[in-house]
Amino acid sequence: MKKTLKINKFKAKAVQQNVLGFFSKTTDSSMIEASINSGMDFVILDMEHGAITTETLKHHLMAVKGSNMVPIVRVDAWDSVLIEKALDLGALGIQVPSINHVKHVRGVINRAKFHPMGNRGVCRFVRAADYANQDRFEYFEESNSNLIILQLEGVEGVNSFEQIIEVEGIDIIFIGPYDLSQSVGYPGQLDHPEVLRIMENLIKKANDKNILLGTFCDTKESMIKWKNLGVKYLAYSVDITLFVEKLKELNKFRNEI
Repeated sequence: MKKTLKINKFKAKAVQQNVLGFFSKTTDSSMIEASINSGMDFVILDMEHGAITTETLKHHLMAVKGSNMVPIVRVDAWDSVLIEKALDLGALGIQVPSINHVKHVRGVINRAKFHPMGNRGVCRFVRAADYANQDRFEYFEESNSNLIILQLEGVEGVNSFEQIIEVEGIDIIFIGPYDLSQSVGYPGQLDHPEVLRIMENLIKKANDKNILLGTFCDTKESMIKWKNLGVKYLAYSVDITLFVEKLKELNKFRNEI
């Protein structure tokens, strides 16, 4: 499947229904490969809080090639060289944390997009261009369709929401609830009234402007809540955590029989 077609199908599904995925911190590419069979729409390969190196990332991206699952890479900062490295290796999108100002957004677009949208370093001898086997002009055009997902995680970013969404090239705005809870003085209290008020207000603004919004969920109840309020890009928990939870569930069952 052509990369642009895969991305367009993903965005269409997000608009019409929703898309569901998970964060990954594993360094074992066989886990990524196996997760294809789960039916998840996307995986966020975490280079901010995970131990993934660029070498590991390459193997993770190879593991999902040819599947319907969209590989997103969370980099570590808006001005990180990992933006270009992740895209060169074949990521179909980047997710960027701690976006607080319009200048951060423009910095991301500049690193992630080729001319005329940005100033991404030009090299077609990379995995994303099939090591120069893809037509160079097709590659440059196709690459500019890669997903740009921006995380608003603090009061500064929330207050800049209206200005941020005016920048061309953004596909999804992602609310990071844990960092947001810390920013307003209630770290980890995702159900605190102030955290919920801010998130619900942002969701209303995004829905009014037809902006795709995403967030992190680590319970089924929170996933249902945000889905019903119109959040389209739902990232559920972390692969290693899900693995442990399933084992604990099995152990509890063992003790009950």
